[in-house]
Amino acid sequence: MVRRRAEHNEGQIFSLEELSLHQQDIERIEHIDRWCRELRILYLQNNLIPRMENLGRLKKLEYLNLALNNIEVIENLEGCESLQKLDLTVNFVGRLSSLESLKHNVHLRELFLVGNPCTQFQGYRQYVVASLPQLQRLDGTDISRSERIRSVQGLDEVRRQVLRQEREYEQRRAAEKEEAQRSAAGQEEGPADRRPGSDGRRYTNTNTTLRNFEAVKLSWDDNLRFTEFWHAPCLFTPESRVEAYRHLEDRRRGKAESTEKKPKAPRTLITTDGRVLNVNEPKYDLRNDEENNSVVLDLSVYRHMDTSLMDVDVQPTYARVSVKGKVVLPAEVKPDSSTAQRSQTTGHLVLTMPRVGTAAPPGGGGGGGGGIKPSLSRDAQTSLSPDTSSSSSWRIPRRSQASRET
Repeated sequence: MVRRRAEHNEGQIFSLEELSLHQQDIERIEHIDRWCRELRILYLQNNLIPRMENLGRLKKLEYLNLALNNIEVIENLEGCESLQKLDLTVNFVGRLSSLESLKHNVHLRELFLVGNPCTQFQGYRQYVVASLPQLQRLDGTDISRSERIRSVQGLDEVRRQVLRQEREYEQRRAAEKEEAQRSAAGQEEGPADRRPGSDGRRYTNTNTTLRNFEAVKLSWDDNLRFTEFWHAPCLFTPESRVEAYRHLEDRRRGKAESTEKKPKAPRTLITTDGRVLNVNEPKYDLRNDEENNSVVLDLSVYRHMDTSLMDVDVQPTYARVSVKGKVVLPAEVKPDSSTAQRSQTTGHLVLTMPRVGTAAPPGGGGGGGGGIKPSLSRDAQTSLSPDTSSSSSWRIPRRSQASRET
């Protein structure tokens, strides 16, 4: 994956300075600190990463984006000596005191914690500003000099409040983990009609996930289970995000298996009693020639097949060739102005049929004249005329005629 993302660097990962691995369903950070020591910018947003790990060797890293993941603790960034910007938007950081580990990142200037549980703590901003004196912007807002001075005053009391709120949050998280385990084991407890949000905890608005539901064609039972899963109230936790991802992955895998083409059974061209079977599988290309305003049928036939064995019949709404039968045309054409050409090199038979309402092509069969039949003409270096005359066309009877004219 890393090498694919290094296409702009000619596939070389050791000299990469910028790497984007967002929306890749990554569940663990690994190998990056050993493979990409020159990284300056690393995008890991919108994944399923639960821990900040294996990043300490990135000495030149300046910007780290870990938004929309499952991170609960800020850790293991002491070795990122050049880190200037850290984005942890919409994670699950509830241990606010863990950000004190960022004191070692003396060049850190911007920090984003919007959407984390810790931002709901009383005294959150004052604690962060006082704990990280090197910060210049927090959650997109500049830190003024007066704010920094005020944040230091009464820091001890704010720290005690933060630690107390951390303990309360950790107790709630422990209960959420137990509930997730019971739910996974099919032993979920509590009333079924519990309304989301009644306990003061955050819930996911899952109704928007059903926008494209109508476009998915599934059986009734699958639709019912799908609806029940997404309408069931669920806590917004790392466990619920992983569960939703697993559910979508199973659905995607099942859909891919259902649409996968089944391999054709091997054909037997000779029966058990030794009789040879005749298999007719024509290859043809039917297309519109917009430049000449015509419908072109390119039919692949056996190279050494004699042209006299082919019978061409062009009607206003369809064409019929004896080796194939009837081919329905996409537009009404002029049978009398149609031409048939066959290649001596490949054996292909090409029918050119002008659409109704257009002038006959130069040298054609005389658009719309009564009694004029479609012709089978030769292409370059090919003479398809059955006689020895110098004529470049061979009259082919229409289906209503019984024999070829001489």
